[in-house]
Amino acid sequence: MSNLVTIQQLTKHIGATEQRLLFEKVNASVDEGERIAILGASGQGKSTLLRILSLLDVPDGGDILWQGTSYLNSDPRIWRMRMSYVAQQPIMLAGSVEDNLKTVHYLHRTPYDSNLASRLLAGVGLEELDIHKRASDLSGGEKQRIALIRSIMLRPKVLLLDEVTASLDRTNAKLVEQQLTEWSKQEGISLVWVTHDQEQARSFSTTTWFMGEQTLLERQPTSLFFAHPHSELARQYILRSAPEADKENTCPSSH
Repeated sequence: MSNLVTIQQLTKHIGATEQRLLFEKVNASVDEGERIAILGASGQGKSTLLRILSLLDVPDGGDILWQGTSYLNSDPRIWRMRMSYVAQQPIMLAGSVEDNLKTVHYLHRTPYDSNLASRLLAGVGLEELDIHKRASDLSGGEKQRIALIRSIMLRPKVLLLDEVTASLDRTNAKLVEQQLTEWSKQEGISLVWVTHDQEQARSFSTTTWFMGEQTLLERQPTSLFFAHPHSELARQYILRSAPEADKENTCPSSH
């Protein structure tokens, strides 16, 4: 797999008056077709990291490289076509569902593929949705899936996903996971997915990043992360969410 994104010594502070360190010295990479789950307790900067990767926020230190070229020397519009961000709380544009799917193509000057739109809608359980329905009338879960399809249709190299199944029931969440995994395998698209659902992380990801102690504390293959986490913080995080029946066999202590 070829390398797409390199993250070097990334640092971010938050707070308008008293600046607080959110994370520092974050080093990682994203390879073509890699499916990454980002885990960690709330407040560790997982969503902020995604926003920085999509150039919707700026780091206070460090660099992000796309195939060796710094974001500082890149056109933000082209960057966001390569790396598309899907927020947890999606924003719907004025007009119909179809208008929402088409508008991003007008903005990025790319052709709209109605057949692809229909296939993707069916893939996430929205085959019965009237595309002429006002987007503002959609449920939260429908909006999340439309926002996801809107980004997929741009055919980015990397999808940055911020808890995109949070408003879905388990059945529809699994449909989305399957659609994204299939799309990743077929098209070689990389997924970087913030989730609090460990079952989801185990299911879709090839690699897990674990954020804690104000940095990217662990980065390893998903199967190894859940079986043998390097840090005690990660081990406790996994144990807190593991089903009771599995706890005796999950990530034994290194002590």
